Amino acid sequence: YSGDIHNRIFHKLLDVVPDLMTIEEHGKSVVEGFMDFSIDILHRTPERMIIALSHYYKHPSGDMIADPDMEIAVYPSREYAEALTYQDSFGYQSVKLDAGQVNVRLHGDLNKFLSQWLTNLIMQGHCIKNESHAEM
Repeated sequence: YSGDIHNRIFHKLLDVVPDLMTIEEHGKSVVEGFMDFSIDILHRTPERMIIALSHYYKHPSGDMIADPDMEIAVYPSREYAEALTYQDSFGYQSVKLDAGQVNVRLHGDLNKFLSQWLTNLIMQGHCIKNESHAEM
């Protein structure tokens, strides 16, 4: 049942970003030995949030490169989250097709990737909290 993965993603997201519902615009987690991990709040209504999660690494040129960078829709009251887009140095993919339909296969693949990525982040010890909490 596909609903399960969306629920699992939601709860893993809360493990990595405990302050997800109250974070202002963005947050960052730095764990020694791993790429920095960032969250950006792109859009927020009471029913739905659109967030972007990304890993950043420093390119030899000195530029910070997001790889991967994913947009995710979060529905807090339904404890549901789903992948919308995936971007890395090779290109950009969106589950939404031109006419507003969803590319079901890509949607499934991206949700599987997102679920695994969040598991890895949790295991690496990444955690993003509100700035005010981080200073305590």
